[in-house]
Amino acid sequence: MPLWLRWGLTLLLLLAIAFFLDVGVIWRELARFSVPMLLAAMIISMLQVLVSAWRWRYTAGRLAISLPFWVAVREYYLATFLNQVLPGGVLGDVNRAWRHSLGSGARLGALHAVMIERLSGQVVMISVALGLGGWLATHRGRTADVVADLGGGAVAVAATVVILLAILARFWAGGKGYVYALRRDIRKSLLSWPAILIQVSSSAVVVVTYLGVFAVLALGAGYWAGLLELMILMTLASLLLLAMAVPVSVAGWGVREGAAALLWPLAGLPPEQGVALSVGYGLAVLISSLPGVVFIVSSRRTAG
Repeated sequence: MPLWLRWGLTLLLLLAIAFFLDVGVIWRELARFSVPMLLAAMIISMLQVLVSAWRWRYTAGRLAISLPFWVAVREYYLATFLNQVLPGGVLGDVNRAWRHSLGSGARLGALHAVMIERLSGQVVMISVALGLGGWLATHRGRTADVVADLGGGAVAVAATVVILLAILARFWAGGKGYVYALRRDIRKSLLSWPAILIQVSSSAVVVVTYLGVFAVLALGAGYWAGLLELMILMTLASLLLLAMAVPVSVAGWGVREGAAALLWPLAGLPPEQGVALSVGYGLAVLISSLPGVVFIVSSRRTAG
């Protein structure tokens, strides 16, 4: 999809939400977010980058590729910022793999490290979302079809992204043994012991930070005061995160808010609340990614 079309679709989706919902109510809901909770959300997002960078470094290490931790943090901040401002949501990761390949001299291994690190996170995210979605479906029967559709769609999107990256890497590697090399690297860095435990554990922490941003924002706005309310909100938030995986807009904007407008009423909650929480999440993540701006003008090579 052309870049201009992704920007146009993002704007169109946001305008459609503004047309069908009460913008005044959304503004009032946004005003309920407290400054301390916004700061807490940004701190959680920073923790998210640190853990994700460590997971990437660990994955690269399993493939015998050097990646100093603070280099990984720097590059992850840059990738996160680019993913926030460029259409598609993966261009920052492509850039991260390319820069690491220049510094390490391991072109294929650097690409695989990024692919496998992101795959680890997506598998855990999908598992958590489907688990929470199943729980919600047993309490709110009307959500069952939505949970199934979003869950199946997210699996398809994740599989498509992996396949497309694999095809790209095959052309890049230019060898008939690419499939074997990919299987070997997945086994070494993801499926072998103790890699699978470490990958799942670190990815689970990352997922907790995603949901933690939603939780603290919702707490500051007074959206939950008990465990049941929190569980419902976290289930809806996890489904929003899956919806963001659909690569048709800029950083999930529009898609995320549209999903919120559909999901919140199915859980018996006002759609404006979901849209406001979605917007607050997007802004918190965008602001917390701003350190990545510094590295846009940094060296094209990463220390390896």
